[in-house]
Amino acid sequence: MTIHKTAIIADNAVIPASCEIGPNVIIGEDVVLGENVKIIANAYLEYCEIGSGTIIYPFASLGTSPQDLSYHGQKTKAVIGENCIIKEYVTINRAAGEDGAVTKVGNKCLFMASSHVAHNCVVEDEAIFANLATIGGHVHVGKGAFLGGMSVYHQNIRIGEYVIISGFSASRMDIPPFSKADGRPAIIHGPNTIGLKRRGFTPEERKNIREAYKLIQSRTHTLTEVVEILEKEYPNDKNVLRIADFIKTSKRGIYLSRCNDLEDVEV
Repeated sequence: MTIHKTAIIADNAVIPASCEIGPNVIIGEDVVLGENVKIIANAYLEYCEIGSGTIIYPFASLGTSPQDLSYHGQKTKAVIGENCIIKEYVTINRAAGEDGAVTKVGNKCLFMASSHVAHNCVVEDEAIFANLATIGGHVHVGKGAFLGGMSVYHQNIRIGEYVIISGFSASRMDIPPFSKADGRPAIIHGPNTIGLKRRGFTPEERKNIREAYKLIQSRTHTLTEVVEILEKEYPNDKNVLRIADFIKTSKRGIYLSRCNDLEDVEV
């Protein structure tokens, strides 16, 4: 175990011998580190679990109390997965709510400088937050999603798997899987074609996803009708059915144009 002499570590912290703790790191109450965690310098951790192989850069703050006025010291935590990269000034808050509530981050996620994960969020594996990307409380971010720099997201929304959202975007509504979105609000602009190809989606899978988004963006049907058509025409395509289910279960609605009219939210 390598622990710099200037580090301050709580008595109940669990730190394996394979970890590296740099200068001026503060590890507070109820912190559990996995194997080979590296904390470079000047980071602050409390009430969190960090998975093996994760690297934490200077001035990151992990497991700190939620920015929620309803929080009054309940025993909650943040759980961060394996092999994540957490860059400078990243903040990941522990959960609000009842004892045992969790903010959860998956494996192999990248959080670029000054990005923020609020209380009670779930971030799935391999998500990427570019610089200053910020999600409010109770947001769910799907596997492999890319959130552009300085983009912001309202609490309680869902961001689907393998989406790509451009920088400076903002959304108060859900963003469905496999899509690309841009703007304030973040409007769907078809499938994330390049990203899906890089992730190993087959040509047929990409074609069916593209056809699904053509139907969604055609505005010739309500979203309720779109769901029915997709389920009927692609009964064995798990990706198209995932899009249909996401739309069907949306509570926040989905932007299809810059005018937030009734069609945009009807499901």
